Amino acid sequence: MSWLTQMEAEGCKFYTPGTPRVQKECMQLLRDDCGVNAIRLRVWVNPTDRWNSIDDVVAKAVRAERLGLRTMIDFHFSDTWADPGHQEMPAAWKGLAFDDLCKAVAAHVVETLKALKAAGVTPEWVQVGNETTPGMMLPVGSVDNPKQLTALNNAGYDAVKAVFPDAKVIVHLDSGQDQWRYDRMFDILRDNGGRYDMIGMSLYPYWAEQNGETGGWRKVAADCKANIDHVKTKYGKPVMLCEIGMPWDQAENCKALISEMMTADVEGIFYWEPQAPSGYNGGYQLGCFDNDAPTVALDPFKKH
Repeated sequence: MSWLTQMEAEGCKFYTPGTPRVQKECMQLLRDDCGVNAIRLRVWVNPTDRWNSIDDVVAKAVRAERLGLRTMIDFHFSDTWADPGHQEMPAAWKGLAFDDLCKAVAAHVVETLKALKAAGVTPEWVQVGNETTPGMMLPVGSVDNPKQLTALNNAGYDAVKAVFPDAKVIVHLDSGQDQWRYDRMFDILRDNGGRYDMIGMSLYPYWAEQNGETGGWRKVAADCKANIDHVKTKYGKPVMLCEIGMPWDQAENCKALISEMMTADVEGIFYWEPQAPSGYNGGYQLGCFDNDAPTVALDPFKKH
């Protein structure tokens, strides 16, 4: 839900589906009309605008808390988007000695979580990095530098536990259908003393297709379910689907995908930015609202 405050500042409003349309605050709409019970929020270190800063994250988290929604905090450890193609070091941390970089990671986590705690928010889950398939804060925390990657991960893990000992710390990768990348990362952490509580996955049939995978969303879902069983057996950790999504105009297929993944042995499923209208913020098409109201894509959440 991290775009929400920006969207509201731009004048976006949200409505119940069907007739008559009733305007609602977006988090309440998702809770009351779509069955959503948890909100995931990203944190950037020093964003060029105020969005996804600590203050912005706290403001959204407080709103979620007041609605009784559970919260996941997603540290990107970057000043902007962190994903498999972009894991850039925050500008203020460039050039730091490695020990000082680990301290900076820990300080950022502690500062953010203490701000949440002071505001009365207790996150249930905390991601140490976002889709860190190639590592984080490249090149220092690359998978090609396994000891340094593990040390950065552990700095974040220990910082989370120092503020919220009961929070579940997640290591999150993309392409949940691809077993190889999960074996690579979690072998690195296992072999170097990495600490984490849960394995996080993203699942996007759209991006799988763009990357040349064939077989449609059902094949992607089946491969992801097989990988979930694999990593749970191999590493002994529970799995969370931290991101899922399909193009907004494929609502029925998206509904079927989410229903299918709810039969997997996962702790839960988070939709990535459901409220984003078609083409928002540079062309994003994987929200599941038809402009300002939810589609049927989220209907499976009503049953859980």
